[in-house]
Amino acid sequence: MAASRRILAVWMVCACVMAQGVAFAGEGAAKDWRARLKEELPLLGHRNWIAVVDSAYPLQTSAGIETIDTGADHLEVVKTVIGELTKARHVRAVIFTDAELKVVPESDATGVTAYREALEKLLGQSEVQSLPHEQIISKLDDAGKTFHILVLKTNLTIPYTSVFIRLDCGYWSDEAEKRLREKMAAH
Repeated sequence: MAASRRILAVWMVCACVMAQGVAFAGEGAAKDWRARLKEELPLLGHRNWIAVVDSAYPLQTSAGIETIDTGADHLEVVKTVIGELTKARHVRAVIFTDAELKVVPESDATGVTAYREALEKLLGQSEVQSLPHEQIISKLDDAGKTFHILVLKTNLTIPYTSVFIRLDCGYWSDEAEKRLREKMAAH
């Protein structure tokens, strides 16, 4: 009987310690995504992607796609990613959003109007391209076969709110590339 009580007491202590560890791990995830972004950003270059996605975004299986559950507010994650990309000299952001976002009605997705307004304000003067959701997922899937994709999953529960950022060379413009290709073709 005494041995059973000791085993039960040890088990209860272990369960409490493990429960605290799980709680801390959840809190740590919100901090770890920032560290992971800062760690990976210097390694990323043109053709890599960073996606900030809502909570229902699917876990993709292409080898190059890494998904992190941030547990954080969607707009906070977008703001942080854009801020880090603005500081980076080696890459620039090419931003995509779901075409569906423009027409999702407030009656079907409470909060979508406020989200659209906040996102527009956050992205400011940035050029944003809009494509159908499935087309963007397909682009990520294809890119993930060869290049690294960082998916930062947020706690947002409004559909079609993901922000997809294709990285391009920060010190070489599309215009410079076009001039180079024309010059190469002439030789």
